Amino acid sequence: MGFPDRIERTVEFAHPPEKVWAAITTAEGLAGWFGDEATIDLRPGGAAESKWKGERAARMRVERVEEPAVFGFTWQVHGMPEDDPRRTYVEFTLEPTGSGTRLTVVETGFAQLPPDEYRVAFDSHTDGWPRELGELAEYLDAA
Repeated sequence: MGFPDRIERTVEFAHPPEKVWAAITTAEGLAGWFGDEATIDLRPGGAAESKWKGERAARMRVERVEEPAVFGFTWQVHGMPEDDPRRTYVEFTLEPTGSGTRLTVVETGFAQLPPDEYRVAFDSHTDGWPRELGELAEYLDAA
């Protein structure tokens, strides 16, 4: 039996898909909840980066853009050496609901890691997504 390779979280927001889309695909939006500074070239193959003050930077490669429904990127596994080529894939799917937007985030690619690195990365991201999505909710509610 292999390692679990999928983290999935679904959240409902009382905001239209266009507002949620802007929060996850623009530099201003990302800097409001996913780091303190951000840049993004919103096209497949484009680069994106989020920086947290005093911590680290997450460098991403945009893989999928289907406005306003699907946004996907790959990024380096936190804790792995900078030159390690392995990446996980994160995909956001937005669905309109009667009262707002259902956002599902799925991250895959952890099973490619050695056991020790796998456990650290998978646990960290399993704990991290609820926190980040909570910050997204706060950002959307404040905007």
